Amino acid sequence: MSVASEAKTGSRIRERRIDLGLRQADLAQSVGISASYLNLIEHNRRRIAGRLLGDIARSLDVEAALLMDGADREVLEQMQAAAVHAKSKAEIDRAEDLASRFPGWAELICEQTRRITNLEAKVQELSDRMSHDPALAASLHSVISSVTSIRSTASILTSDEKLDADWQNRFHKNIHDDAVRLAGNSESLIGYLEAPQETLIGNLPAQLVEEWVEGNYELIRGMETSSRAVDDVVGEAELDGAASLLLTQYLDEAMSDAAVMPMSEFAREAKKRDYHPGELAEVFETNLSAVFRRLSVLGPESGHPPMGLTVCDASGAILYQKIAPEFGLSRAGNACPQWPIFEALGQPGRPVEREVVLPTAPKTRFMCYALAEQTISVLNEPPIIKATMLAIPNPSEGAKPPLTVGPTCRICAATDCAARRELSVLTSA
Repeated sequence: MSVASEAKTGSRIRERRIDLGLRQADLAQSVGISASYLNLIEHNRRRIAGRLLGDIARSLDVEAALLMDGADREVLEQMQAAAVHAKSKAEIDRAEDLASRFPGWAELICEQTRRITNLEAKVQELSDRMSHDPALAASLHSVISSVTSIRSTASILTSDEKLDADWQNRFHKNIHDDAVRLAGNSESLIGYLEAPQETLIGNLPAQLVEEWVEGNYELIRGMETSSRAVDDVVGEAELDGAASLLLTQYLDEAMSDAAVMPMSEFAREAKKRDYHPGELAEVFETNLSAVFRRLSVLGPESGHPPMGLTVCDASGAILYQKIAPEFGLSRAGNACPQWPIFEALGQPGRPVEREVVLPTAPKTRFMCYALAEQTISVLNEPPIIKATMLAIPNPSEGAKPPLTVGPTCRICAATDCAARRELSVLTSA
């Protein structure tokens, strides 16, 4: 816990008490201390931790961690991003106060922001299709041609000129044929443009896969020692389209990694070698990216550190991400370019090892290992590059100062950053 976080604990207790309408004397009595001592705590003149903090948290009906550390960094970043995205006049510097005092409202803001972002992405996708898709242009042309033909034929039939029965029958048949063709083209056009409701309000395919993986770690580990087929598991997951394909790729890769690095032996060696990917790659005679993926699935419940993983393509688009406490890159295409995974993209085949630190409290440090590899090579075609980065929290102090990395430039508190693309609303505020 940082000194700054500890200094705000008393203030959070006071704000929460006032929000609940509790008198200072009543709260002090409920936890067995004097009102004067509680007053010192609330004004940050006495440190608080352990049993007393737990008692106060229970009396205030809030988690002790929320009083001690404040709001989760990811929630704060999402709230700040929401304010920037909406170009609102929200007090961005007070986001932590709101998240600490009203965590439910903070989560609602984040959820609504994710929903809006997904909807805007779908609108942009449909707009791009309407502007550039040749199949759509051909379909629209067919609809317009059918409508024009029907109108021309109808104008002849409704004119003052008298037609014999044979010509009238021909024109009626033409109108019928054009109407049938128009109906078919219209149905195809509607089916082409119409997106399922769950697509409009749901997550991106990669996020759907990540959510499924997070909720099914035990199932995946069981697959390593059983004969369950990947296709069967993917079918039971009930994911559609791109998400189903991504899950198949993930599980195929996971089973391939497990065959080379059995979990029990790998976990033992990982602890023995302090989770160093290079040494583990030598022990199991495999590539570094496979080791990154294998390390990321070691469970904290077994005493391993909670490690994060990010996989992206050559454009920087995130293909898969395992979130860890304080770790996660923005998916909106505006992630901090200082993350080592982007350095690795510029030099495929060369491993990168960098210690990084976040610019805001509690200034969490990570040791990041990244590698970009050429996965597909076709003659006279550009190579397909994929980069993988492992993030291990709280490494031992290194000889060099860590590299500062942030969420996105717009909500990053770092100063004197050579990679900054736009001003931060935090520093300008």
